[in-house]
Amino acid sequence: MTRDLNIGTFNLYNLVLPGVTYYGSKRYSDNKYAQKTAWIGRQLRNMEADVVGFQEAFHTEAIESAIAISEYYPDATVIHTERFNPEDGSPLPMNALVTRFPVITSGYIYDFPTAAQVNYGEQTVPITDFSRPVLQAKLQVRDDLEVHVFVAHLKSKRPLIDDGEDGDDPVIKALGKARALIRRAAEAVALRAVMVDLLKDTNTPAIVLGDLNDSVTAVTTEIMAGSPPWRFLPFEKKKGIWDVMLYNVKDIVARRSYHDVYYTHIYNGHYEALDHLLVSEEFVYENRERQGAVRNVRLFNDHLLDDSLSGSSVEPWQSDHAQVVANIRLEAPEPPADSSEAPLDL
Repeated sequence: MTRDLNIGTFNLYNLVLPGVTYYGSKRYSDNKYAQKTAWIGRQLRNMEADVVGFQEAFHTEAIESAIAISEYYPDATVIHTERFNPEDGSPLPMNALVTRFPVITSGYIYDFPTAAQVNYGEQTVPITDFSRPVLQAKLQVRDDLEVHVFVAHLKSKRPLIDDGEDGDDPVIKALGKARALIRRAAEAVALRAVMVDLLKDTNTPAIVLGDLNDSVTAVTTEIMAGSPPWRFLPFEKKKGIWDVMLYNVKDIVARRSYHDVYYTHIYNGHYEALDHLLVSEEFVYENRERQGAVRNVRLFNDHLLDDSLSGSSVEPWQSDHAQVVANIRLEAPEPPADSSEAPLDL
């Protein structure tokens, strides 16, 4: 039998329990928290996704409450681990997942693979772990099909300013942006190493989703996904590259339509796609050995406002990111070779 797999990504924009201080002095009142969980529940109900990866989930109780409000996941599994700042005990954002499919394995990736630590000459970049641990889960989407799902949230473009530095100084601000880029690039390399190790010489599909904090064509996004082979390479070498590549669902759909209003975030008048779903070759239509194919992508970005034009901004009880849902049509399973019910080769 065939069926569809609908999978989405959702940056929650700081889902924190009411009365709990986060990021210095921020906190939600009971009323704002109720508004936020109700809004998230409505968005989830509209998305109608079988699997959703979340970013910026601080408390398990909060994410479970919002999911329950949606009434779309009565028997689903929620994966989330809480994490706290060791210095002051304040909550930290973590990735989370809700799935209507059985979970085979799950966990978080905190540290970079040893081989993925970035060096330049004799200098090694002193970044060895993900700022927001990557959630990894293996799901049983059908009796004969398992799918790896990774939920990632890479470092933002916000400048990293050290204590004592003047954040208004243009050179300091440039240094801060460079530091943020270095961290995001290091995290992209580490995630790439994880994916190459997982995808090589296997036909188990994988999906990476989340807020990658850069555009489809950005160097950091390309680092994480891999680059397509040079068109004049021998076919066998191309196969080896395709085997460990990831393909952005935005590009897959763009090849089939001239309509492009794909943005998931607005900042200073710039409309960008920062939230992505990337699939391995097993879900790409052009692959003759595919196990499914991306058919369409839906964006839920009507709530986003361009404050450079409107003078208004997104309410904190909403999200400053759009939600993205990809529809993947799974291929019919191959009949057993000795099955008397196998279709005739006419």
